[in-house]
Amino acid sequence: MPPSPAADSLIPYPSAFPIKVMGVQAEGFEAAVVAIARAFDAGFDPATVERRPSKAGTYLGLTITVTATSREQLDELYRTLSTHPMVRVVL
Repeated sequence: MPPSPAADSLIPYPSAFPIKVMGVQAEGFEAAVVAIARAFDAGFDPATVERRPSKAGTYLGLTITVTATSREQLDELYRTLSTHPMVRVVL
């Protein structure tokens, strides 16, 4: 019998999982990232978002912490964030 995907994961599910998102500091960027996070984690709390502007103030780094429930959820969350037009980098 093949092992379950959860058995192959290094991440225990469910768990708090931080994701760093970088984008141009513009109106609507943080709201867009929060909306995406909420779409994948109904219990996501926007008050937990950590913000770090770049030295020149051109870019904004956000750290969001979502409740990861599966590898598929995280993969789709990364894909959705990465393809958003305001997002430059997702780590």
